[in-house]
Amino acid sequence: MWPRLLVAALLAGLTAIIAWKRPPAESVRAPVVETADLGDRFRDGTPDFLRLETAEDRRAFRHWFTFLAESQFYRQPHRLPREINDCAALIRFAYREALREHNGEWASALDLDAVPSEASVQRFTYPRTPLGASLFRVRAGPFGEVNLRDGSFAQFADARTLHQFNTYFVTRDIKLAQPGDLLFYRQIEQDLPFHVMIFLGASAFEQGSLKWIVYHTGPVADQPGEIRRPSAEELLRHPSPRWRPNAGNGNFLGVYRWNILR
Repeated sequence: MWPRLLVAALLAGLTAIIAWKRPPAESVRAPVVETADLGDRFRDGTPDFLRLETAEDRRAFRHWFTFLAESQFYRQPHRLPREINDCAALIRFAYREALREHNGEWASALDLDAVPSEASVQRFTYPRTPLGASLFRVRAGPFGEVNLRDGSFAQFADARTLHQFNTYFVTRDIKLAQPGDLLFYRQIEQDLPFHVMIFLGASAFEQGSLKWIVYHTGPVADQPGEIRRPSAEELLRHPSPRWRPNAGNGNFLGVYRWNILR
């Protein structure tokens, strides 16, 4: 039987990838950054050399980020990357992989059944960035040259860190969300209060006009949790009001957008 992801991809007109050669080890040598490129025009901690300046790059990032996140929903649990074990892990995975070069070797290494025929981000290719593999801001403050080497960026970031240092507030109206935006919650009664979901917009795998959201639940009781993909309409009618993404819900922090898209 073909995997659900491959069937859905073919139905949606995506390109199937059959590639078995694993890629060679990637060089993580960072390109040289000129002093003039070390600005932070928004003083949000994200260097301007990471911002995606062109509409084409911003579209490519959104497309790959949402595709990679949604694709994990269709995979059997044993085929999920081992790193995806909570809401932030799903986002780190999709963010990092959205910034790679997307070719057959990459798809094979990631064990993907199919990929869209969409161009990759051109500004830089992960992990060959001025920050190497450490793309997530983990400390407060505007960016400065010292941050290239003082631990202000890391490969790991939890939901709170993504919220505080890597994204900016856009709106509390989910109708204004764009594909790739993030929905943040703070549930103070939980041990890990911050939670984050990805607004997908239209599905990459199903036809229709519904807008979708995808997230990992994180561990539930003594179970590892799962990836869920409700529609925006379903989430707005969630049985527990604290999970509804509307302005009247004090637990909903709002819709946020990546700093690199600013």
